[in-house]
Amino acid sequence: MTNLGDISAWLDANFARLVKEHQVPGAAIAVLANGEVIDRATGVLSTATGVEATTDSLFQIGSITKVWTTTLIMQLVDEGLLDLDAPVRTYLPDFTTSDDSAAAAMTVRMLLCHTAGFEGDIFTDTGRGDDCVEKYVAGLRDVAQLFPPGERFSYNNAGFCVLGRVVEVLRGKPYDTCLAEYLFAPLGLQHAAAGPYEAILHRAAVGHLRPEPDADPVPAPMWCLVRSNGPAGASLAMSPRDLLAFARMHMEGGTAADGTSVLSSASVKAMQQVQVELPKLALMGEAWGLGWEVHKLDGPTVIGHDGGTIGQSAFLRVVPELGVAVALLTNGGDPIRTYREVVGHVLRELAGAELDGLPTPHAEPVRVDASRFIGTYTCDVTEYVVSQDDDGRIWLDETPKGIMAEIGGGDTERSELAHYEGDTLIKLEPVQGLYMLMAFVGEDANGNALYLHTGRATRRAGA
Repeated sequence: MTNLGDISAWLDANFARLVKEHQVPGAAIAVLANGEVIDRATGVLSTATGVEATTDSLFQIGSITKVWTTTLIMQLVDEGLLDLDAPVRTYLPDFTTSDDSAAAAMTVRMLLCHTAGFEGDIFTDTGRGDDCVEKYVAGLRDVAQLFPPGERFSYNNAGFCVLGRVVEVLRGKPYDTCLAEYLFAPLGLQHAAAGPYEAILHRAAVGHLRPEPDADPVPAPMWCLVRSNGPAGASLAMSPRDLLAFARMHMEGGTAADGTSVLSSASVKAMQQVQVELPKLALMGEAWGLGWEVHKLDGPTVIGHDGGTIGQSAFLRVVPELGVAVALLTNGGDPIRTYREVVGHVLRELAGAELDGLPTPHAEPVRVDASRFIGTYTCDVTEYVVSQDDDGRIWLDETPKGIMAEIGGGDTERSELAHYEGDTLIKLEPVQGLYMLMAFVGEDANGNALYLHTGRATRRAGA
């Protein structure tokens, strides 16, 4: 296989070109192999200031934070302070959702692998104080329960905020402090920040959004999401080299580069074991462990996580058995194409692993009776309306709600869908090069699909 020197030369020749080609304002990458790390940066941290991106610049890692939160939880397991299969109420006696019996049945493990079953895209702003996560969790009492705990996978940001509160209660400290004391410090991180007040001490990237689909990316109107969502990925930022210090610890049995024990080897192994299989979707892997996505590809198993905040996208892929990891951090434009070309090349050359194949529509759309899919599916951040016209064409009207409407506008977007396989449909037009899959799962009393699944299970309205 290719060595790290060859990857270094390839990045020198191609990284800046590909980032610019995909209109990403700025990006940084780090690659780990054979115990050595190389990194590169290109572009600018903000098109408004023109400040150059450097390898020690901080980019937000978004939902990759969930693996950090999981690690904080597993440290508590190592210390005998927490049992993954105990009810959440063992540690948070007042925790509840709109379905009190369901809340009573939820375990810590269910939260870690996204099977708790309640509405997950909740972005309540409970202020900037150290009690923001506590207030956020108290506010979940009215959140809808989508399905019985443990029944299926549905990506759940709110669940990780609950986990963050568990960490706070058992440690007696705010979540951000726990990150700094139990992970930043033992890992020796020099370029990492839990939020904007720390990030401003470094060179920090600003996210960029497109005001119109074909417009150039411009700086986002805000830097990060609300602090209450910190344990799910609202504001954690770092350099790609520091992110790989975390990944390296997970490849070396929980030991930091200087020999400090951060996590037990048993907990490292447990996090990587499959807990739940996913519907066939793009980019999210085939299964989920504890915190980690699991990609069962041709070649060695790859674990990882992606992250997206306001105009920033992050990608982490780790091949534990080969000691290979790559972190790509970006601040706008077309990050998915950049990821596939850059990270795809690195994994192929260093680990013999191919990225998941992206779905594409059939050359000739297959007409199907979509009657069991037709209807409205809604959650706190999006409403989906599926319809079929007299010619048999299937349509999706997608309307952002809540914080998603505030960030990107509330205009309804219409897309045509076609049959992909089984009860899964596919958009006929790509978004940033990706044809999105819509899996219809479950069944209501009338034989109609109960959920539209895009990684999140969005429930049929009125069901």
